[in-house]
Amino acid sequence: MARNRSDQSVGAAKPKHYSRTFEQFPRVNPLLEASIVDMTGKVCLITGGNSGIGKATALGLAKLNASVVIVSRDKDKGEAALIEMRAKSGNRNLDAMTADLSSQDSVRELAHDFTGRYKKLHVLINNAGIFLPRRVQTVDGLEATFATNHLGHFLLTNLLLDLLKASAPSRIINLTSSAHYGTEMDFEDLQGEKKYSGYHAYSQSKLANVLFTYQLAKQLEGTSVTVNSLHPGVVRTGFGKDQGGLMSLLVTVGRPFMISPDRAARAAVYLATSPELEGVTGKFFSRGKEKRSSRESYDETSAERLWKISEELTKLSA
Repeated sequence: MARNRSDQSVGAAKPKHYSRTFEQFPRVNPLLEASIVDMTGKVCLITGGNSGIGKATALGLAKLNASVVIVSRDKDKGEAALIEMRAKSGNRNLDAMTADLSSQDSVRELAHDFTGRYKKLHVLINNAGIFLPRRVQTVDGLEATFATNHLGHFLLTNLLLDLLKASAPSRIINLTSSAHYGTEMDFEDLQGEKKYSGYHAYSQSKLANVLFTYQLAKQLEGTSVTVNSLHPGVVRTGFGKDQGGLMSLLVTVGRPFMISPDRAARAAVYLATSPELEGVTGKFFSRGKEKRSSRESYDETSAERLWKISEELTKLSA
């Protein structure tokens, strides 16, 4: 199965009608340059934490003395990342767990194991993501991009909400992409059964991340649990380079204009730790700066419809 799991750098692969151009060495929010926040005693969970932005974010939090748990699909890769991060950070309070975000049974097992091992959760970073040029069906009978990028995190977050509330103040960060601009939710063909496009499936899943963020923020009002979405920038990772065709070409051509995972991770660390963002919720950030997301992402009817469908597809109320 062609699969490239990493971060949000597919924002580089824009359709012909997409008017934005690459920004070479974009200006970085000076607040991201350094952090002196002491995260001792804070527990952070990061999906897709064995590579790319996820790994760089985990390392950044580890250097701030947080207790960091990374989630990876491959156990060996997770363990290897753990050894490397311990050596680079000097932090021994690091852990690795294994889960396949495209499998709802696996996500439920992850939530069960995490809550059994940890009694607090202060930061949840939903980072894992995939791009698939051809339609793939999961073990649950769902389209894999939507299942992994949106439903897996929708389910995991909801299963961990009680722990997040009990640990408040706590934060949820949903990594999305600039690819969500210019797309809409196709509720009549959400699973790409009638017509499948790898780029549309990805961009739709990234729009779903933002819609989910805004809807969840409403539901969490008054709980001291905040939730925001983040586009970390167009990032130089392995994402999309082995997909072949147009996707591979665009990633190769755009690579000189991309930022490093370490640089992109600063924004995620900032959202996870900054005292300035205490209580800030229901916002969209791009490279650490708050900005407006796409017009479609503010459609409350779409957000409510997506939530209801997601509940049904994940059997959340069962």
